[in-house]
Amino acid sequence: MVNEVTVNGATKTTNGHAFELKVKQLGKPTLVQPAEETEKGPYFLSNLDQNIAVPVRTIYCFKSEEKGNETAGDVIKDALSKVLVHYYPLAGRLAVSPQGKLVIDCNNEGAVFVEAEAECKMDEIGDATKPDPVTLGKLVYEIPGAKHVLEIPPLVAQVTKFKCGGFVLGLCMNHCMFDGIGAMEFVNSWGETARGLSLNIPPFLDRTILKSRDPPKIEFKHQEFDEIEDISGTGELYSEEMEYRSFCFDSKQLEKLKMKAMEDGVLKKCTTFEALSAFVWRARSKALNMKPDQKTKLLFAVDGRPKFSPPLPKGYFGNGIVLTNSVCPARELVENPLSFGVGLVQEAIKMVTDSYMRSAIDYFEVTRARPSLASTLLITTWSRLSFHTTDFGWGEPVLSGPVVLPEKEVILFLSHGQERKSINVLLGLPGSAMKTFEEQVTDM
Repeated sequence: MVNEVTVNGATKTTNGHAFELKVKQLGKPTLVQPAEETEKGPYFLSNLDQNIAVPVRTIYCFKSEEKGNETAGDVIKDALSKVLVHYYPLAGRLAVSPQGKLVIDCNNEGAVFVEAEAECKMDEIGDATKPDPVTLGKLVYEIPGAKHVLEIPPLVAQVTKFKCGGFVLGLCMNHCMFDGIGAMEFVNSWGETARGLSLNIPPFLDRTILKSRDPPKIEFKHQEFDEIEDISGTGELYSEEMEYRSFCFDSKQLEKLKMKAMEDGVLKKCTTFEALSAFVWRARSKALNMKPDQKTKLLFAVDGRPKFSPPLPKGYFGNGIVLTNSVCPARELVENPLSFGVGLVQEAIKMVTDSYMRSAIDYFEVTRARPSLASTLLITTWSRLSFHTTDFGWGEPVLSGPVVLPEKEVILFLSHGQERKSINVLLGLPGSAMKTFEEQVTDM
C-alpha cells in the first residue's frame, strides 16, 4: 500500500498526487421511523450523557463477491425501521428541558437515511483506519446548515455503493445517546435485525437509574473539570498545519512496553492499556515541548457498568462510562521512568468506584461544568469494542473506524489485525511535534 500522511484532512500519497473521492447522492434523504407505534414524550438523559453531547462519525466497509451491493440500501433501511422499535429514542430529536438540560423529544420524526454512490472502487480511498475528515467525511451525510448539536438528529445513516460491489455504511450518532459499548450493541442489533434474527442484547432504556442524588453529594475533587493554564505556548504550536497519523503497536511491541514499565521493580503488574496510555501521554508531552513546570492532565474513560452498585443492567442504553484523571508536572512525567506514568494511570483507574461515579453525577448537577481539555490528553479506547463483528448479511466489515478525531487533544486506541491483538494509535499533532512523537515510537 502507498504510504500516506493526512495533512489537514487531505490525503497526499508519496507520488505527490492528492486523491479526491467523488460521491453522488441518490435522491433526497428520507426519514426512517420505527416500524411499530412507540412511546412519545420527553426521554431522560443522565448527567453522564450531558457531558458528551457531540456527534461521532464512523464508517463500516463491507465487501461480498457473491452478493454485490444492489440490495444493501434497502436491506439496511428496512432493518433500521425494525430495530428503531427497540431503540425508539434514536428516532426523536434533541431538546432542552425547562431545567436547561438535554433530553430527547420522542416525536417519532425518524432517523435520517441517505443512499449514495462513489465513482471508484473501495480500495481507492486508501487507509480507512486513519481519520481523514475530507475523504472519509463524504461517506457520512451532513445535515445542511446545521451549526448546533440540537440541529443534528441523534442518528444519521448513509449507504455508499462502490464500483467494486462493496459498500460503506457511514453513521453520525450523538455520543449523548450511548457510549462505545452501547453504540456497538445498537449497530450489532441492527445487523441481527437485517439477518432476520432476534436481538442478542435487547436495550435497557430506563436511564433514571443514574439520576443525581437529592440533595447532591460531592465527595471527590474531580480534577477532570479543572482548567489548566497553558504556560508552554502549545496554543501557538497548534496554529501550525496539523498532521494525522496512525501508529500500529503489534503484540510484541505492546509486550515490550509492559516489560519496560516493570523493569525497575516499582510495579508488580501492568496491563497493555496502562503501559500504552502512559507511553503516549509522556511522548506527546515531550513532542509538544511542554515546560518542566507545565501541569499536564490525562483524561480517559472507565467503563462504570460493572463498578456501579448494583451494576448497570445488561444492555444499558446510554453512557455508562466515567472520566477519570491524573494531573502532574510535565517534568515528572518526562524525566521519570515509564513506571511513574503507569502508576498514575493505575491510581486513576482505582479511583473509579460507585461513590466516585455518583459524586461525578452530582458534581455536574450542581456546577453544570464540562471537563476542560486545556493542557490535556484525552484517550478514547475502542480497542475492546467489537465493531468488527457487525454483520448485515454481507459478512463482517473489512474495515471500520472513525472519520475524524473529535478534538485535537484526543488520541484513539483501535484494535487492529485479524486476531485483534495489535493496537492502532490514532492522533493529530502539529507537523513539528508529530516528527518528535514518531521518533519516540521508533526508539521505543
